[in-house]
Amino acid sequence: MNLVQRIKYIHPLKALVYGLVGTVTYPGLAIFNRIRIEGTEHLRKLPRANVLFVSNHQTYFADVITFLHILCAVKWRKQNRLGIPYYLLNPFTNIFFVAAEETMNGSLISRIFKMGGALTVKRTWRSEGQDVQRNRDESDTQKIDQALNKSWVITFPQGTTKPFAPGRRGTAHIIKNNQPVVVPVVINGFWRAFNKTGLVFKKKGVNLSIRFKEPMVIDYTKSVDEILEQVMDAIEQSKKFMLHGKHHLINLKDK
Repeated sequence: MNLVQRIKYIHPLKALVYGLVGTVTYPGLAIFNRIRIEGTEHLRKLPRANVLFVSNHQTYFADVITFLHILCAVKWRKQNRLGIPYYLLNPFTNIFFVAAEETMNGSLISRIFKMGGALTVKRTWRSEGQDVQRNRDESDTQKIDQALNKSWVITFPQGTTKPFAPGRRGTAHIIKNNQPVVVPVVINGFWRAFNKTGLVFKKKGVNLSIRFKEPMVIDYTKSVDEILEQVMDAIEQSKKFMLHGKHHLINLKDK
């Protein structure tokens, strides 16, 4: 583990980053927009390590920042709400999130946020806006394995903000190899409220929703493809969910 990776395990530094980021972003989530949170009761009895959150993805940063707000609020025994963000005084820091390396190196803000626990990985299918084909970097997988061994990890199996994009097999490999508790999460509304980065408002007064489901029951002896299919169903991004509900149709057209 190199120096940069070690820094991400320094909890006081992560707490400082979360406090700064949380203070700046709270109004956009809970004042200028309306956030509906469901299912945080499923988080109460999770183990302290080897927990993997899998979620659909709508913006680069707003999604994961919302996760951090909610997990901090849950630490302060709030259920399905944020309320006044005094939870940022002592935030939950036992969490990491998987992010594309080029995204986290794209700006000063992203570089600061990177210190808050980003597990940067190289995309195997896309780089700098161009389609590419390259082998998976085993060091990327090792980062995630190490984080799961000590903490919780958030990942977005699709690796893109495009709705109903196919899931990437890397997530299923991680699940099969580490056998974590897998918590599926479904989010919506972020694409409407924010631009693609999640740092700029597109519209105010939007209903944002984030729903934590019960931990998945997974047969870890199944194939990688079978596990991935189960994950995509759980986060409601498989083909059978594509035409369910008006918001899905709008979301698909918007992209």
